[in-house]
Amino acid sequence: MTSSSDRSQAVDVQEPKTYEVRTYGCQMNVHDSERLSGLLEGAGYVRAPEGSDGDADVVVFNTCAVRENADNRLYGNLGRLAPMKTKRPGMQIAVGGCLAQKDRDTIVKKAPWVDVVFGTHNIGKLPVLLERARAQEEAQVEIAESLEAFPSTLPTRRESAYAAWVSISVGCNNTCTFCIVPALRGKEKDRRTGDILAEIEALVGEGVSEITLLGQNVNAYGSDIGDREAFSKLLRACGQIEGLERVRFTSPHPRDFTDDVIAAMAETPNVMPQLHMPLQSGSDPVLKAMRRSYRQDRYLGIIEKVRAAIPHAAITTDIIVGFPGETEEDFEQTMHVAREARFSAAFTFQYSKRPGTPAATMENQVPKEVVQARYERLVALQEQISWDENKKQVGRTLELMVAEGEGRKDGATHRLSGRAPDNRLVHFTKPDQEVRPGDVVTVEVTYAAPHHLLAEGAVLDVRRTRAGDAWEKRNAAEAPKPAGVMLGLPKIGAPEPLPVATGSGCGCD
Repeated sequence: MTSSSDRSQAVDVQEPKTYEVRTYGCQMNVHDSERLSGLLEGAGYVRAPEGSDGDADVVVFNTCAVRENADNRLYGNLGRLAPMKTKRPGMQIAVGGCLAQKDRDTIVKKAPWVDVVFGTHNIGKLPVLLERARAQEEAQVEIAESLEAFPSTLPTRRESAYAAWVSISVGCNNTCTFCIVPALRGKEKDRRTGDILAEIEALVGEGVSEITLLGQNVNAYGSDIGDREAFSKLLRACGQIEGLERVRFTSPHPRDFTDDVIAAMAETPNVMPQLHMPLQSGSDPVLKAMRRSYRQDRYLGIIEKVRAAIPHAAITTDIIVGFPGETEEDFEQTMHVAREARFSAAFTFQYSKRPGTPAATMENQVPKEVVQARYERLVALQEQISWDENKKQVGRTLELMVAEGEGRKDGATHRLSGRAPDNRLVHFTKPDQEVRPGDVVTVEVTYAAPHHLLAEGAVLDVRRTRAGDAWEKRNAAEAPKPAGVMLGLPKIGAPEPLPVATGSGCGCD
């Protein structure tokens, strides 16, 4: 007879279930994926090893719906996982994000092997829905029509020990004719200022030294609480947080970019001299058709005021080429604004139809070959402007926050990489002493390329920081470090290289 102790010893200890999150789209999706990872780890899952490529117990797709081919991309990826799921008993697949919010039941009809579909408003339900799908042995589709809980109340698994996203609002009140985001994310809902500052203080306490304030229309913050100067007040309040070295924000809207925000940026030392200001088009008729609430003169006026208050500010933008009805004259106005504004970088997109948006059914859709030719002209112009603007940095002495994973050739060149205060990427000579991500180095810029700078001389100074300590502590605790979710660090600066895209990004403010 087998004793109870013998039986207990015979019970196999189960390995924890693994997960992988695949993220597409804007910074809001990146931030949501950090929450999804935190939720899954809180439920006992562990990240799948690097290179697992779907070989995990749970694979989550956090989707984007702003590109015309978004659904084809999703179903292609789901199709590649179908045979893998057949061979792996108990494997589950979940689809969330904007495309899930839009397509709902369509996903499980086209891909019946999907176990869970959830939307942008109820990401906190993922672990429950996975368990319910497992218990009931059928797909669970749950799409909330309004936000159930602000994402920042959920657990998180941040991708960086020294830099963090902090969401200050969700949703958008704009009605741009090319954008489907308001229909999927809902109306703007602002977080309480005290909750935002409390989260930032907690992050700083953990070693974070750089935060990026995040919102679909970040500088409209306050409209939900009836305070038009709430965003500038928030920036100034961030300046009072001891240990917080760098504050950034994305993405603002020209309509809400007021003088008090410019003053707060200029007068708050830890608010970085960097601005991402979406243009979309330089043509007044096209801006009107896009239902953008500003015109060329207003936009260039903002740029002029920012440059007067913050002379070394790096200004980046988003531009859509080939919006329905765009003429050659309209396009030349966009080229004119690019020359006048002298952006350090531009995220430039070819217009593509988004089902469900007014622009998709507009007349005078611009032929593909015309859009392509205009796009190439704009990219060539912006490449030259970016290079010229970067050349102005040569000879400057800059403080860089050392970055992790941003220099793809660092190993071969014996360099490290970091971000300047204006968010420009700088590759610098590796010093003799140890330098960790999150530490700060002082260098002199010696060379400029269109998308990065080089500091080829000796590092002038190394400052070890609490952020570097936090990175070292996390790295030691997680070695060997898995990499199931490749989200990168918060950044909105110069792309490397300029993206060859077919539609505007989700952050289309």
